[in-house]
Amino acid sequence: MTAVHFIPMPSADAAAYREGAPDAYGLAPEERISPGGYPCRHCLGQIASGEPYLTLAYRPFPTLQPYAETGPIFLHAEACPRYEAAEVLPPMLESPDYIVRGYGHDDRIVYGSGGVVETQAITERAEALFANPDIAYLHVRSARNNCYQCRIDRP
Repeated sequence: MTAVHFIPMPSADAAAYREGAPDAYGLAPEERISPGGYPCRHCLGQIASGEPYLTLAYRPFPTLQPYAETGPIFLHAEACPRYEAAEVLPPMLESPDYIVRGYGHDDRIVYGSGGVVETQAITERAEALFANPDIAYLHVRSARNNCYQCRIDRP
């Protein structure tokens, strides 16, 4: 068993956005039809072509502060099951590489922890980063656009 857990968006947040709750910018999520290939941050799977999806501004941090990055994410417009296979690399991670970055207990970036990692090496890199006690959790972000994908926690 791996020493990391991949964590999706909380179900309560996903449900609220589907009901029209305002996003991190105070706007209603935009609904569109998927051309395919968009990653859902709740089930951590792909949104198939022809399915309705939401685009919204998401801030995966508990409070506003200088390091609380906000950016666009996609979410199935219809209810989907929350990703449960926490110890398994999520199926939505289909790009060749991603940014993996550590955050401290104060939700600030731990400098020197971030880097572009090949997808198949994410778990190994996460385990190595968790050897640093200053790192509370990690983010997986797009290596090309810096978009938030999911969180990694210790089990």
